[in-house]
Amino acid sequence: MEQGAACSLLFLLPGVERRLSLCMILIEPEVHVPRAALPKRELSRFLKDACERVGLAGEVSVLLTTDEQLRSLNRRFRRKDRPTDVLSFPPAALLGGEPQGGDLAISVDTAKAQAASLGHSLLEEVKILMLHGLLHLAGFDHEQDTGGMARREGFLRRAYGLPAGLIQRAQPAKRARVQPAAGDPRVTTRSRPTTSPRSPARSR
Repeated sequence: MEQGAACSLLFLLPGVERRLSLCMILIEPEVHVPRAALPKRELSRFLKDACERVGLAGEVSVLLTTDEQLRSLNRRFRRKDRPTDVLSFPPAALLGGEPQGGDLAISVDTAKAQAASLGHSLLEEVKILMLHGLLHLAGFDHEQDTGGMARREGFLRRAYGLPAGLIQRAQPAKRARVQPAAGDPRVTTRSRPTTSPRSPARSR
């Protein structure tokens, strides 16, 4: 994921009025899944508990939306014209003096595809994406740290009984890309795009 300046996602979405609450789950009408597949009450409980466990204070909002919306946000803030699974938006400023935790946007379309390919439920995949995004909002960055975020994500994922997280899934592919030639001491790393005040989002 990449991080730049901060913003408040829900202020940017047409027709969405932000409500002050500690944790909020918003499922857009365009998301066509059975209500039982994404029980809002269970997701809200998970969000509140996960925020406490990662040490994230303030209001956190999670938007469950479509590939089309994530592609639009990804293009707008990161100049990448493709959908992604989760984007994290740290707060730009205090709202009425209240501390703000930040916002997450998750593509249910991508979450469904990833869950199907990995053999677990959509609910589990959305929780995995939420947990990953919350860790970024709390200041963790697996692109720059020495494994701290991966260890924390793994610990919390096991505590919640969740399948492999995003960092764990990426590790085999990353190791394959990083293999140096024989006798070559150089180790390549995945390039990270530069960020700017116009690209406030994080994405895996």
